[in-house]
Amino acid sequence: MCESGDLSMAMELKTAAETLPPEIFRLAVEQAAIAISITDTRARIVYANPCFEQVTGYDAAELVGRNQSILSYKVTPRLVYESLWARLNAGESWNGLLVNRRKNGSRYLADITITPVLNAARETTHYLGLHRDVTEVHQLEHELINQRALIESAVDAAQVAMVLINQQQQAVLSNRSYKALQLRLKNDPLNQLLAALTQQWPNHFQSDKARTQGFPALEITMESSQLGSPLWFSCSGSLIEEKDTSADGYFHNQSNHYLLITLQDITSLKNQQSQLRLSSLQALLAERERVQSVREALSGAIYQLESPLNLINAAARLVERRNNNDADGLLKLLGEVQQAGRQALDMLQSCIPAPTEEATQVVNINDLLKNTLSLLTPRLLAAGITVDWQPENQLPSIQGKPTGLVTLFKQLLDNAIDALKDHKGSVREIRVTTRSLEEAVEIRVEDSGPGIPSQDQLKVFEPFYTTRSSGKGHLGMGLTLAQDIVNSHQGLMEIDPDLTHGCVIKVLIPYV
Repeated sequence: MCESGDLSMAMELKTAAETLPPEIFRLAVEQAAIAISITDTRARIVYANPCFEQVTGYDAAELVGRNQSILSYKVTPRLVYESLWARLNAGESWNGLLVNRRKNGSRYLADITITPVLNAARETTHYLGLHRDVTEVHQLEHELINQRALIESAVDAAQVAMVLINQQQQAVLSNRSYKALQLRLKNDPLNQLLAALTQQWPNHFQSDKARTQGFPALEITMESSQLGSPLWFSCSGSLIEEKDTSADGYFHNQSNHYLLITLQDITSLKNQQSQLRLSSLQALLAERERVQSVREALSGAIYQLESPLNLINAAARLVERRNNNDADGLLKLLGEVQQAGRQALDMLQSCIPAPTEEATQVVNINDLLKNTLSLLTPRLLAAGITVDWQPENQLPSIQGKPTGLVTLFKQLLDNAIDALKDHKGSVREIRVTTRSLEEAVEIRVEDSGPGIPSQDQLKVFEPFYTTRSSGKGHLGMGLTLAQDIVNSHQGLMEIDPDLTHGCVIKVLIPYV
C-alpha cells in the first residue's frame, strides 16, 4: 500500500516537471545567483544572465554576439584553452580556473564549468557556461598557505625545541631544533621528557591535566648514556585547540586538543650556575675553615694553659692548708700568677670567633655530596683515588643546614683522603653511598685505607686527638667538628666496628 502511494506520487511529480512552463526555466536562470552564459559552437555569446553581467561588468547588449574571449586575459596559459577545447570537441564537460578581465580592466579568478548542449541527434548546438568568481577564496587559501609557511619557517628557525603531541601523547609535529635533539640523544626524547616531568614535578605536572590545561615553565634534567652528563631544560606546555573542519562540525562545534611542548636547553646556564655555586661554596668553606682553625688554635692554647694553671691552683691550696706563716709571700706570688693566668685565659677565650649561625632549609643530601666531591676533585686526582659514587635515586629531602652539612661531608672525605695517602696499598678507593631509611637518610663514607684500630674508634671524636703523625698539621678537631654538626641535626655518627679492612663512617640525619 505504501509503495503504491510512493509510486503514484513520483509519477505525479514527473508529470508536473514535464508540463512545467518554459517561463519557469527562464525565470530560474534569470534569477540564479551564479553567472550563466550560453554560446554557440563558435563561442559567441547568445545569452548572459544578470549575475553574469554583475560579475563581468558588461551589460547584456555589450555581451550578446561577442566572443567569450572578450573576458580572457593573457596570463592564462594557452595550454589551458587547448585542454578546454579538446574536451568540448569530444562532447565532454570541462571545469577549471581561468584568469578573466572585467570591463573596467580589473582581473579576477573564475571557476568555470562548460557543458555541451546536445540536440536529439547528439550533436552539440550550444555551450552552457557556469561562471563563479573565486578570487577571494583563492586569496584566502594562499594567505593561509603563506601564513602556515611563515609560521613553520619561524618555528623551524627557533633555537627552542618544539613538539606538538596529541591526546594519545604521540608526536604529530616537531621543529628542526627538536629533530636535532633527537639526533643528539640517539632516540625520541618525548617519553623520557614526560617521565621526567612526572617524576621531578609531581605537584605541578599531571599528564591528564596538562593535556587539557598546559603547564608553566619547569626545569627538568634528562640523563643520556650517549652524552654522559645530564642535560637541563626549561620546559613549558601550551594548549592548542583545533576546530573540526568536517561537515558534521558546522553546527555542532567539536575540537581536538594538542599540547605544544617547548624545550629550552639551559645545560650551559646550569653548569655556570653550578660552577658559581661551587666557587661560592669553596670560598665560604675556606672562610669557615680559617675561622675554625683560629678557634682550634685558641682552644688548644687555652687547653695547654689550663693544665699548668691547675697545678698552680693546687699548689696554692696546699700551701694554705699547711698554715705556714712563712708562706705568706709564696701565697701572694701564687695569687698573682693565678690572676695573670686567668686573665690570659679570659683574653684568649674572648678572641675565639663566635660560631656561625646558619638557617635551616630543605636540602637534598645527594646534591650536597655531589658538590663536596666536585670541590675535592683536584685532591682526589692528585692522590690517584677513585670514587665509587652510589646515591639512591629520588632520595627524600630533609631539613638541614647546607653549609654545615657540606663541612661535615668534607671533613669525612678529607679524613678518608688523608688515610689513603698514608696507606701504601694498591687499591685507593672511596665509596660514598646514600639511602633512605624509615626515619632518616643514611650516608656512608668508606675508604680502602688502613682503618682505625678498635681501641681508637671512640677516642677519634675527642678534641685534639689524632691518629696522624705529629708535625703534619693535624690538631685532631676534624671529627669533633663533624660530630658537632651531626648533633646540631639531631643525627647519629658512628664508625662501623665490624669492618675488617678500611674504614666506614655512617651518618644518619633524621627527616625532621
